[in-house]
Amino acid sequence: MLRLGFLVICLLLPVAAVAHDDPTNKPAVTVTGHGQMSLAPDTAYVTLGLETTGRTVADAQRQNRLVLNKVVERLRALPIENERIQTASFTVSPQYKPPPKRSEAAAGPPEIIGYIVSTTMTVEVRNLDRVGSVIEESLAAGANQFQGLHWTLRDEQQAKLEALKQAASKAREKAAALSEALKVKLTRLLSATEESHVVRPAPKMARSMMAMEGSGGETPVFSGEIKVEATVILIYEIGQE
Repeated sequence: MLRLGFLVICLLLPVAAVAHDDPTNKPAVTVTGHGQMSLAPDTAYVTLGLETTGRTVADAQRQNRLVLNKVVERLRALPIENERIQTASFTVSPQYKPPPKRSEAAAGPPEIIGYIVSTTMTVEVRNLDRVGSVIEESLAAGANQFQGLHWTLRDEQQAKLEALKQAASKAREKAAALSEALKVKLTRLLSATEESHVVRPAPKMARSMMAMEGSGGETPVFSGEIKVEATVILIYEIGQE
């Protein structure tokens, strides 16, 4: 009986040791630090569209190609390099005859009277002084849709790293201040988590598209600032001084 009791005690001892070393059972402090970088964009992406129609697919494609060539020629003259101009999408869809009035009897399925070819192109602009010119010259050359303006940084990763460094430094400062105020010491770092994201400015244009068409002057476009934000959460084990 004594031998059995000794065996039970031996089996329980390792379990007790593991439970004693479990970090979740030790006192800890959690701190959060925030970092932010505010930077001027160095690149803009202008998205434009052109839509053409024709009685046949070939006619619509030919018209689309002619307009597209004119737009590209205008862009090259600014100058915008060929590698900065990209076709984002190309679609072909039928154009139907308008449905009959209610007083008229329906005459079978919808009639195809032509075809619509739509092309979307994205232009990367690295000289931001040319953004307004890119938009106006493209519209003047025949592009009939302005679909958006996107600001960015060519090296966003570096900006994120700098914001994370700021956040980590502030978190460590908070941990040191807390340990001093609570009369405890930081014995080891238990965990660290991070998160970063980019807040892009909404495009601001001084005039509407209709006003642009009736004006010969260049459209002012304001890039604003890009904010790169980061958060770091640190958990420290603490002990008595």
